[in-house]
Amino acid sequence: MNLKVYKVRKEAKLPTRAHKTDVGMDLYYCPNENKKLYNEDERYHIPPRESRLLSTGIKAEVPYGYMLEIKNKSGVALKKQLLVGACVVDPGYDGEIYVNLHNIGHKTQVIQPGQKIAQAVLIPIIHCEVEEVFEDNLNKHSLRGSGAFGSTGDK
Repeated sequence: MNLKVYKVRKEAKLPTRAHKTDVGMDLYYCPNENKKLYNEDERYHIPPRESRLLSTGIKAEVPYGYMLEIKNKSGVALKKQLLVGACVVDPGYDGEIYVNLHNIGHKTQVIQPGQKIAQAVLIPIIHCEVEEVFEDNLNKHSLRGSGAFGSTGDK
């Protein structure tokens, strides 16, 4: 299967995999024409405890039955303390892909054009219908019960 990708700007980079067996495809920061709204140059500054949408300069045609999920890159999360917020690219979305990055650290982080910022994973989706039931006998054969956060212990 191929994921069709279009460069919105000529300097954009296509998603890449460092190794053939990698699940995620690296996404890169590509400044857009509105860069002056956020910073003085093409570098992007993300202050501590703040979030920013970073442009990738690409669009993708996600096939029906799949979603493109934008996920953390371990190195970016570890070294820069930048985590990806909720980022799902649905089939039918035809706009540029943006990455929502949260700086959970204590220092302003600077992102350079062409720098890896996240990774994208193409995931199959099963579409279902929602059915309302009028008697709470859901999971009545479950051994787990209704225990929530921390109910299975720390070990």
